[in-house]
Order: sequence, then structure tokens, then C-alpha cells
Amino acid sequence: MSKERARRRAEREAERERLAAARAVREARAARRRELRGRVTAVLPRPVRVARVARQQGRLARRRRTENGVLALLWFIVQVLAWLLLDGWMARLGVLIFSTLLIPVLVTIVFDRRS
Repeated sequence: MSKERARRRAEREAERERLAAARAVREARAARRRELRGRVTAVLPRPVRVARVARQQGRLARRRRTENGVLALLWFIVQVLAWLLLDGWMARLGVLIFSTLLIPVLVTIVFDRRS
């Protein structure tokens, strides 16, 4: 029984050594790659990555974006008019709060898709 155990232990140790050697080769290769990459990036400027935001396509999505844009434009026009026509800060603040609270109501009334 002890010979069998010794043989299995020797097999496990050999397997461990083989895995350690393979890991050492991978790490050496990765280190060489990092070193080469460091040399190349030190010489060349890094390209600028443009982050693209994936957005929905199609008629419904385009329609929704248009509606949201129109609402945002109307809200902005109301704010500019309030700023130009009203003198008091409380009145301007009131228009800001009222118009912000009115947006969901307008969306529900004007863009109701259930009917």
C-alpha cells in the first residue's frame, strides 16, 4: 500500500512541477509582451478611443427621441422666457418647479400611446 501511495504522490508532484513550468512560461511570455508594449507605447501616441453609446434604432425609437427633444426644447424656452420676463427670483423658481412637474403630465396627455 505504501508503494502505491508513494507512486501517486510522485505523480502528483510531477504534475505540479509540469503545471508550474507551464505557468512560468506563460508569465515570462506575458512579461515580454508587457515590456514590448511599454516600449511601443512610449514611442507612439495612444489612439483616442471614442466611446459609442448603443441606442435603439427604428421608427419608434426615432419618434421617442424627437418627442423628448421637443419637450426639452419647450422646457428650455419656458425657462428663458421666465428669466427674461420675470423680475423676482421666487417667480423664476416657481416657474422652474412648475414646469418640471408639468412635464410628465404633458407627456401623458400629448403623447399617450394607449389609444
